[in-house]
Amino acid sequence: MSEEPGDFAVATHGLTKRFHRQVAVNAVDLRVPRGAVYGFLGPNGSGKTTTIRMLLGLIRPTAGRHRLLGMAMPDHAGDVLPLVGSLVEGPAFHPYLSARANLVRLDCVDRHADPRTTTVRVDGALDRVGLLAAADKKYRAYSLGMRQRLAIAGTLLAPRELLVLDEPTNGLDPQGTREVRHLIGSLADDGATVLVSSHLLSEVEQVCTHIGVMHVGRLLTQGPIAQVRAVGELRVRVETGQPEDAARVLRELGLTDVAVESGVAMGTLGKLAAEKVVVAMVHDGVPVTGFALQRPSLEDLFVSLTGEGFNVSG
Repeated sequence: MSEEPGDFAVATHGLTKRFHRQVAVNAVDLRVPRGAVYGFLGPNGSGKTTTIRMLLGLIRPTAGRHRLLGMAMPDHAGDVLPLVGSLVEGPAFHPYLSARANLVRLDCVDRHADPRTTTVRVDGALDRVGLLAAADKKYRAYSLGMRQRLAIAGTLLAPRELLVLDEPTNGLDPQGTREVRHLIGSLADDGATVLVSSHLLSEVEQVCTHIGVMHVGRLLTQGPIAQVRAVGELRVRVETGQPEDAARVLRELGLTDVAVESGVAMGTLGKLAAEKVVVAMVHDGVPVTGFALQRPSLEDLFVSLTGEGFNVSG
């Protein structure tokens, strides 16, 4: 790795996992900067969870190496993992116990935890995720959103420098999704690095500073979200009462993928200066009632990289 190991909360080199003849993760080089909210994106089956399980030492890689918080794994797992909170493949709690009792049991199995401060830390974690008022409610009576927040509370019983959350909004309704999204943002504001895997692109765009895109076990691209999206070509959107004429002008200017909808003509800008589009429209007598430049969405970017829809993965 050419970069300084301490610059990244997660850094992998050639991380690979084979199950018999199937390559589930293929030579992945992750770079998660410290302090980032890193959206680890990909369709279900793209290798995200397998990668996360390797990062946390739950399964061994077939090849490659990785560091967490600047320390080599698994050699320094005893030093690193107490600083890492994780939620992998959904929460699992005793349904007949209260939220508080569940966290107390979880805390008791942590050999690094001081039993004299269990109550303070449990209540602090519950308060952090907004569940202190419902701490004595049975887990089975919790909504899905509350269950996910309780699972995140379990990762916060001790100070964490890195949080690894695998599909934390999976199965949630819009309200539960908003709750978890806001919580992730607040955890990052407090200084933690958050790696959050998801197949919900719109959610990731709202909370993440960096992204990595997985497809069939490979990492297609990664980096600051604005930088990754800037790779995609700009499209122009011309609102007009003469969309067919506007489309003709766009084609004459050399724009590609020109399309027409009701009252709108669109095309991929390429290297043409955007202001020339409006000038050409006016010159040809095409009335323009609205003009906009559109960056490709993350889904558009995924399609451009793979030729497939985001819900497709081998």
